[in-house]
Order: sequence, then structure tokens, then C-alpha cells
Amino acid sequence: MGRVTVRHEPTPAPRARAAESSPAREAIDAGIRETVEKAYEGSEWWRARLDDAGVDPSSVRGRADLPLLPFSTKQDLRDAYPLGWATIPHRDIRRVHASSGTTGKRTLCAYSARDLQDWADQFARCYRYAGVTEADKVQVMVGFGLWTAGSGFQAGAERVGATVVPTGPGNIELQLDMMRDLGTTTICATSSFALLIAEEIASRGMRDSLQLRRGIIGSERWGSGMRSRIDELLNIESFDIYGLTELYGPGVGIDCSRHDGIHVWSDYYVVEIIDPETLEPLPAGQEGEIVVTTLRKEAMPLIRYRTRDRSWLYEEPCSCGSPFPRIGRILGRTDDVVKVRGVAIAPAQVDSVLSTFEELGPEYQIRISRPDGRRDQVVVLVEGDGDASAGTVVAERLREAMGVRVEVEIVSYGTLPRSEGKSRRVVDERSPEDAGNVS
Repeated sequence: MGRVTVRHEPTPAPRARAAESSPAREAIDAGIRETVEKAYEGSEWWRARLDDAGVDPSSVRGRADLPLLPFSTKQDLRDAYPLGWATIPHRDIRRVHASSGTTGKRTLCAYSARDLQDWADQFARCYRYAGVTEADKVQVMVGFGLWTAGSGFQAGAERVGATVVPTGPGNIELQLDMMRDLGTTTICATSSFALLIAEEIASRGMRDSLQLRRGIIGSERWGSGMRSRIDELLNIESFDIYGLTELYGPGVGIDCSRHDGIHVWSDYYVVEIIDPETLEPLPAGQEGEIVVTTLRKEAMPLIRYRTRDRSWLYEEPCSCGSPFPRIGRILGRTDDVVKVRGVAIAPAQVDSVLSTFEELGPEYQIRISRPDGRRDQVVVLVEGDGDASAGTVVAERLREAMGVRVEVEIVSYGTLPRSEGKSRRVVDERSPEDAGNVS
């Protein structure tokens, strides 16, 4: 992919303002103490968890004591279904959202009135970092309802003062009509749906009739190849937004105009990176699992919540001048790794290799099977303009990166399924017994 030339002025770098100064260590320590105390006093589940870990909330001083606190997980949330984690009376809960439930029972999360205000404030900060102002028209093309995305994108845009066009996902004709007729300047979508929209606009030759300038994209990991293709087809600047339902929803952080890491709002969260195997904290620059402790959440505070997302912490401040720390763009999840012939492989490995081939597109799918009942077979389908010989070169690069021999099939653009939500990168056709019998 070639370098994208954006026709509008680049988004100005955010600068530290009085209202957005980096929180002092004393404020972070106070937030940790408040979170632990609130959890212990307000939830029987949390009280039992902290007692089992031998934690006396009154002895917690702050960040230095985080390693002494117990971890929490999505499975814990599910086990406490529906609202066992809630630390405020049910009469004070103002809203409930839920995860998509694609990997198990839905995870319910509760919000107080202040939680909803805080979420909107965080999201508005994300929009401002992307250069959105009251002059913009923001088309929200993500799901509404129990899923957090739509409500968060809408509330944040309204807090900034922008005009919101809440089209939701799907219905491409409606999306294109609204973009053209209302002069949409900013789209909000999953990367999969943004690519689908971008390809449709390109195929119809509509780009010059639109006023698009930026995209705010999240909810799933997306690599540099997909980002470049979306930006190139739409001639926009895209921003990578981060979040998850358990942490209010999207809006936890966003990359700035430097596009070098995601700024995380450290006045609302403390982020650690741990080794997912040993559970030990890792230093800045070392890849591991993101663990988050909330500092202000009222209805369902989180203590050392294991997100399963893989990233790393930057040690140095961003050149944009922002006071907020950065994590690297999400590399994938610790639970999206599958074993093939005893070797762990992840979609991120495939994505990083494919992004080095200009003739290949960002859409791919990994299919794993055991056709002879004895040996795993890995086939990577990728869209692009290359021929069979190019597939051989790509296969060799993937073997070097992953340590597993794979077959590569290059298919025409638009062949692989597009999604309104998150793309399915790995299709494991092995039986559960076979998939578990590979190490």
C-alpha cells in the first residue's frame, strides 16, 4: 500500500490544557483506595474476593499496593450474573449494558448517573483528540441497544456539540444517502464495516461527492494494512479508539494525530501490563496483557481487571504534548491464540506479514483443519492482486514468522466475507478433541 495523501489539513496535535493535566500520583493513589473501599463495602462478591486474598482495604495505600490485590476476569463477571458486582443499590443504577456474548453468557455492566457523565466526558475527549468540533457531522454506524458502542459514540459527540447521525450498522444504501445528503464529516464504525463502506464508495465513484474527513474506528483489532486501505479509499484520517464494555465501553483512549500509540485517560484508569502466564507485571516496552483498575467507577468498579488484550506501555511521553500515557495499538488477545502442531499462532502474526506486501489487501482468514485425521493443515486466504507465485513467497514469510508451514491462497478483492461487526479471522474446523490435542 502506498502512503495515503489526505486532502485536508492534518488534525492538530492535542496540547496539555489545565482541564486535561496529567493526574498527580496522590490523586491516582486516592482513586485506588476509593475503588477498593467502595468494592469492599458495596458488594458481597468483592468483599469475599478481597477477604480470600487477605486484603484489608484500610491498609491499601495506592499504586504501590496493586500487586497485592487480586485479579478479576470476565468469567468472574459471568459467575456473578446478573449484577453481583454492583456496589450501589439497584435503585441507583441508571442503565445496564452488556457485552456481545459471542464467547459465552452475556456480561452485564451497571452504570450510575455519574458513571454515564464520566463516560460521556471521556468519549468527548476522544473526539477532541481526533479533531472533532461542534462544526462536525458525526455518523455513528455501530450497534445501539445493549451493546455499549452506539450510546457511547452518540453521547460523546453530543458532549462535544457535534451533529449526530445515528444510523447504526448495516443498510449500506441508508449510510451512503446520509453521508451524501447531510454532509457527514466523521464516521464511527468497526474496522470491518468501515472497509465495507470504503469499498462500496470507491466502486460507485462517490468519494468526491462526500465531505468525509476522518474516521473513528474501534471494537476489534485492525492492522496497519486495513487502516491504510480505509484511509486511501476514503481519503480520510482514521483514529483508533479503545475500550470495552466492562470499562464503560469504547472511549477508554484513542490515538492522537501522531498515530503512535493510544493515549489512555489516566485520571479514570490505572493500566498495568502483565505476563499472562506468570501474572507478573512487565516493564514499559514489553508486550503482555492489559490489566486495568478503575479510579472513579461507581456502580461496578474494577480491580486489576484482566482484559485479555495484548499491548505494551510506552515509557516516553508522546511528542504531541499530551499528558496522558500511551499503550501500543492492540496486538490481539491472549485468548485468540490457537495451537497448530504444538506451536501457538495468532492473527496478529499473519497481519504483520501481510502488511509488508503492497499487492495484498487487509482482509484475510486463517482456516485450520485436520483433513487426514492426523496432521493439522493451515490455509491462509488473503485478498490481493498477486498470482500463485506471490502466494508461495507469502507462505514462506509466514512460516518464518510463525514457525508453522502454511498454504496461502490469494483470492480476488471482495471474496472474503465482510461484517457489520467484528471479523472472524480464525476458522478452526478441527473437532474439539483434535484442537486440544496439539501440544
